[in-house]
Amino acid sequence: MTQAVPSSQWPRVLDAHFGPPPSGDYRATPEDFLVEEILDFALEGQGEHLWLWIEKRGLTTLEVVRHLARACEVTQRAVGYSGMKDRIAVTRQWLSVHLPGREGPEDLAARLAAQGVLVLEQTRHPRKLKRGVHRGNRFSLVITGAAVQAPGLEARWEWLCRHGAPNGFGPQRFGPEGRNLARAQAVLARGWRKRDDREGMMLSTARSYLFNELLAMRQRDGNWDRLLPGEVAMLDGTSSQFAIEAIDDELVERAARLDLHPSGVLWGVGVSATSGSAAEYEERLSERHGPLCDGLERAGVKLARRPLRMRLGDPRLTREAASLQLDFTLPRGSFATAVLRELIEHPTLGATPVLA
Repeated sequence: MTQAVPSSQWPRVLDAHFGPPPSGDYRATPEDFLVEEILDFALEGQGEHLWLWIEKRGLTTLEVVRHLARACEVTQRAVGYSGMKDRIAVTRQWLSVHLPGREGPEDLAARLAAQGVLVLEQTRHPRKLKRGVHRGNRFSLVITGAAVQAPGLEARWEWLCRHGAPNGFGPQRFGPEGRNLARAQAVLARGWRKRDDREGMMLSTARSYLFNELLAMRQRDGNWDRLLPGEVAMLDGTSSQFAIEAIDDELVERAARLDLHPSGVLWGVGVSATSGSAAEYEERLSERHGPLCDGLERAGVKLARRPLRMRLGDPRLTREAASLQLDFTLPRGSFATAVLRELIEHPTLGATPVLA
């Protein structure tokens, strides 16, 4: 089972520089947490798939998928999406639906609007929208509460803008009070089956937890943002990666300007390319969480890598009388809540799920 523990379990980077963050609030309303998906390719305007640019409130992406499939009288497998977006937020993203040789219902926009989904644009494209093909997400977040007037918050923000932020998975990945992790532990212990986890969420939860554990190790050792001998470095904003045997001045300079990031393992089947001191962290992770690692390998999920650090793109802070607005972009898969936990103290940001 899991339990919530103080935030010291997964440390904050900025506490060593500025002390604990001030208390604050966020997401008081969905409009205080805006997310917009960013694609880096143009749609062709013709093809078998209808693509919809939608805005949703109070719904998960999977709920929208179900509504769209029902409205178009297709299976949910005919609907594509790139990323899962927050429920308590205003989010904009693309979805596709396979409609070869026919148009969508004339009242499709009205049907979706009745479910809380606004269709902003429709077009055609030859291919289905697949998971993880978007470049990133643009965020606009509003902070309220005592943090707005607290000294030092802007200094914390500026540090993250210059040096980047730890690329941990946000608390929403683990569910309320970490319950998703407890479910993942149970599913892997008895042997993962597709029918028990059709969207792969339990696999994702377990891998996210292990990644955050490795990131926490490197944060405590002070090298989460530095390349180590034997590191697998990742190019900023891409999935390109390469192994490093020795560190030279050029690599140090590229890491300092956030062009390259150290990476951590997303556990699974395969041979890790790390060696030396970087590989020692993965060995410690396996020793500490053997059952989770073994369960993921038995499930057949493939080993992958994720940057330990994320760059805040186009960052901007706007101060109002009773609030602060933060605007920035993050690469796909990165969590705005991981940025917020470095800036403010909040119950939903501080608790860390742990395996009992």
